Formats: sequence, structure tokens, C-alpha cells
Amino acid sequence: MDITEIIKNAFIFPSRNLETLSIYAVLLLLSGAFTFEGVTTAIFGIFDIWNLVIGGIYLLIAFIIGIITRRISIQCIKTGVEMEDYFPDFKWWDSWSTGLSKIVITIFYFIVPALVVVFLALITNVFGNILDIGQAIVLQAPSILNGDYTLVDAISNSTFPLFVSLAITFSGAMIIFLVFSFFQSMSEARLAHTGSLKKALNLYGAAKDIKRIGIGKLLLLSLFIFVIVTIIQIVLTIIFDHLIVLSILNIVIVPYIALFTYRSLGLLYSDIV
Repeated sequence: MDITEIIKNAFIFPSRNLETLSIYAVLLLLSGAFTFEGVTTAIFGIFDIWNLVIGGIYLLIAFIIGIITRRISIQCIKTGVEMEDYFPDFKWWDSWSTGLSKIVITIFYFIVPALVVVFLALITNVFGNILDIGQAIVLQAPSILNGDYTLVDAISNSTFPLFVSLAITFSGAMIIFLVFSFFQSMSEARLAHTGSLKKALNLYGAAKDIKRIGIGKLLLLSLFIFVIVTIIQIVLTIIFDHLIVLSILNIVIVPYIALFTYRSLGLLYSDIV
């Protein structure tokens, strides 16, 4: 399928599956509510252990709901891969394995690039430059307190090296996380297609899939989705600024956009199946 067909098909898809969209929307709302309540209640657990227990229970419920929502997202990708227009019947009890697998994929594709970025920060001496600034402040502390030396003077000589190392690290991090986001997308598509976590975590296999699809096509689809979502958000922001009550529509709009994105990935992957 070409990009235009993928976008058109994916954008219509959630409206053809209103039942699943409704379930997905309610689950996302509940997950967010339980997460917020869990974190808030757990914070008060510093003073009351009972609040910590209740907060933990809320967070556990949010985690369980999150497993189910992730199962729906993988199922949405699968409908695209298999060119199906409708979700299969929703089964609450058939969510755990796939949902947990998606969580593992998400963690894997966050930890790996995060470690690479930390290594890059070590190479560019980010931490060393931060220590240099700290040492400069400590050494000049008496002069600063006496008014003979300012805090700006104390850190001025160390600021430029830190700025350079941070700029290099940040630029590298953006590229690394972007590349791994593509790997993660392919892994989720592989999970949807094969049902195998082992195959989903195969970096070499994911790289081959990207090559077969075409880096240009993957980048172009990602750009199209980004532009469409950005335009929708800008329009909705303008509308909500004038009619705040309509912001409740986000309960449906957010999951609709999510299913649209997942469906697009599945349709893209269908080209190499």
C-alpha cells in the first residue's frame, strides 16, 4: 500500500470499530485515574503507611489495566498486518501474555538507548564538567560570601565545556532514541504478526524488516502521522480554548489517534508479510 492509502485506511479504521474504541477509551481513562490516585496517595504514605498500601493497590490496578490496553494496541497492529477491517471479539482473559510482551519490548527499547546515551555522556565528559562547576563554586565560596566574587564568575570558565558536551549528548540522544523508536515499531509489528517475544526482540530481524519496507517509506509515514496529529491537536486546542467543556472529547480523541497510529504501522508492515 502507498502512504496515502495507509493513512486513509488507518484514519477510518477506529470509526469502524466503535465497540473496541469505547473499551479502549474507558480503559485508558481508568488507567490514568488509578495511576494519578496511586501516585498521589503513595506520596502521603511518607506520613501514613496505610496510604502507601492503598497507593500501591491503585498502581497495581493501573498496571493490570495497562496490560489490557497494550494487548488492544498489538491487536490493532495485527488487524493492519492481516488486512482485517474489524477487531476480533474482545476477550478480557486473553490479554496477559501479549500485553506483558509489549511492556517488555517498551522497557527493552528504552533501557538500551538510555545506556547508549549514558555512555555517550561519559565520552563527552558531561559528568566531569558538572563536577568542575561544582568544584569551582566550592573553591570560590568564601569570595562569593564576601562579595568579592559572583556565582556567575565562579562557573563562567566551566560553562562552555559543559554546554558543548551537553549539546553533543543531546543531539546524539535524539538520533539514538529516534532510531530505536523505529526498531520498537518493527518489534511490535513482529510481535503482532508472529506472537513471539523472542522474534520481537531480535534487533537484527527488526533491522532487516526496516530495510525491506524502506527507510524512506518508514520516515515518510512517520512524518505524515506527526503532521496529522499535530494539526488535530492545534485545531482542538483552539476549539477547547473557546469551548472548554468540549475538552471532554479528549476521552475519545486520544484513543482514536492511538488506534490510527497502530493501524498505520500494521498496514505498513503488511507490505513485507
